[in-house]
Amino acid sequence: MAQRKGCLIGCGVALVLGAGLIVALFFGVGKFLDMADKSMVDPAVYGAVKTGDAESEVRDRLPSGESFVKSALKEGGPAEPEGSTCAWYISSGEPKNGEETVLRFCFKDGRLAEKAQYPMK
Repeated sequence: MAQRKGCLIGCGVALVLGAGLIVALFFGVGKFLDMADKSMVDPAVYGAVKTGDAESEVRDRLPSGESFVKSALKEGGPAEPEGSTCAWYISSGEPKNGEETVLRFCFKDGRLAEKAQYPMK
């Protein structure tokens, strides 16, 4: 009788842990897809916006860019223009030489001051 009770408890614990693992995996995949939605830009959008365009018009074409990978995208890029606010994204295009491309948009005084692209480090 005691062995049976111990087996049931062990199976119950394993079931709860398994369900928890599945929920965590599902949550992780959801977070990854959410990050991709917020941090990827089509190269056509990058090519279409020009320096001097109104910041509001450019930002309307871009996703929010707020994700946990933002700090990693900053690495390896050119210096940010003085007094500007920049946003970093990953190009949704094909990787070049096996590296993803970072697209950076910098705004100053309500205008697109600079755009840059460079390989992700």
